[in-house]
Amino acid sequence: MARSIDGDSKHPKRMKSRPSSGSVAGLGFEMAAAVVGFSLVGYWVGGYYGNSALGITIGGVLGVIGGTYNMIRAALLASRHDSTRSKTTDRNQDSSG
Repeated sequence: MARSIDGDSKHPKRMKSRPSSGSVAGLGFEMAAAVVGFSLVGYWVGGYYGNSALGITIGGVLGVIGGTYNMIRAALLASRHDSTRSKTTDRNQDSSG
């Protein structure tokens, strides 16, 4: 009988569907880093032109947009990977059964 990824041999169709806490923490860290990084760049550019508050605001907004884009991209990639993995598992079970 085929074993699933989580080692449950009684229920081979049952797969790990939740992302690991490390990957979720990594996405949160990337989001925070994008906001902080863009805010610092905005502060530097705003200080150069004499309006650091506007620079921080624009940098923070760009950081939120960039971080959100990265999280959506990662979620879509994980979803695509999960659906491909389940199709492959179903195909393997059909051929072995």
